Amino acid sequence: MIALLALEDGRVFRGAAFGATGTTTGEICFNTSMTGYQEILTDPSYRGQIVAMTYPEIGNYGVNTVDLESDTPQVRGFVIEELSPVVSNWRADSDLATYLKSHGIQGIQGIDTRALTRHLRTRGAMRACITTDTQVDTEAVEIARKASYEGVDFVKEVSTGGKFAWDPESRLSRRWIQKLGGENSPGEPDGKGNLFENLPAPVHTLAAIDFGMKKNILRSLRRNGFEVTVVPSTASAAEILALGTDGIFLSNGPGDPEALEYARDTVRELVGKKPIFGICLGHQILALALGASTFKLKFGHRGANQPVKDLRSGKVAITSQNHGYAVDPKTLPEGVEVTHVNLNDGTCAGLRDETRRAFSVQYHPEAAPGPHDADYFFSEFAKVVAASKAGA
Repeated sequence: MIALLALEDGRVFRGAAFGATGTTTGEICFNTSMTGYQEILTDPSYRGQIVAMTYPEIGNYGVNTVDLESDTPQVRGFVIEELSPVVSNWRADSDLATYLKSHGIQGIQGIDTRALTRHLRTRGAMRACITTDTQVDTEAVEIARKASYEGVDFVKEVSTGGKFAWDPESRLSRRWIQKLGGENSPGEPDGKGNLFENLPAPVHTLAAIDFGMKKNILRSLRRNGFEVTVVPSTASAAEILALGTDGIFLSNGPGDPEALEYARDTVRELVGKKPIFGICLGHQILALALGASTFKLKFGHRGANQPVKDLRSGKVAITSQNHGYAVDPKTLPEGVEVTHVNLNDGTCAGLRDETRRAFSVQYHPEAAPGPHDADYFFSEFAKVVAASKAGA
């Protein structure tokens, strides 16, 4: 079935539909990751967006339930150059087209994603639509132009409805090892032959504010000794402090951070009360709470190959990123240090308030997908929490 991808500036691409049919709208952006499409599809930070993959063939290893970052796809639509006709991975539970169709998500293939990416890099992220309801270019463009997201709080759409304990049985956070044969293979197998490492006992308690949190962040926190209680994005500072946890975590999530005044005000009340660690949107909200401002990037940083320099050590890490906004370092107050910068464009990629034990990074140390160069931040946060508990 023919499908159209129409951009609000009048550019139209023709391709073939897969997944669901109909019409969908969203802000279109591109991701440069070579693998990890199912983690991208289920990342709540993509709520309200149509995602285009720059890697040419997608779908070759299917979809499995172990690697999902949330229970359902979060994207509005999915754009690829070629859908693999074969699924060849022993972990697969479904093929990509069937998975998207079952969740009502539209995909379009046969698109020149290189041309699309170059266009978005030049013109910037914009509204778009994928449709099988019309083959008239002007009609599709008009649909894209009419899409409106003013006043939409995507964080409230993806945040938990109430507080809950993450992984109380210590099973969901176990690290997947591999499939091995024999009775002496390390780890505990599941019914398919996946093997998982056993978890260490928790030593710290943590309140994690869910602005659209990926599951691998929760897994990473638990693997580093945190017993995590997840709270909604709308939880008040009093409610969070009443939990009596040793630390507070600010998660990733979708949308414009400056529209989340309730989150900024809550975090402002929390700063200095407990050690705080933020990732992505959590990084931006922490900056706003400290008195800084943010701005929208032309086309964002989305991919698993973003170089970041630690200004304290001089070391460079290759990181996984997914964000359309950045912190303006010139607006950070005295006492708040820029600790990391993105080497592609020099934007702020990390900050720290040493006296109030608060720090954050713009990228994703938990990866999923992406490299693990930066996963040490979870153990670093554990050390900060331990020092705070010891009164150091």
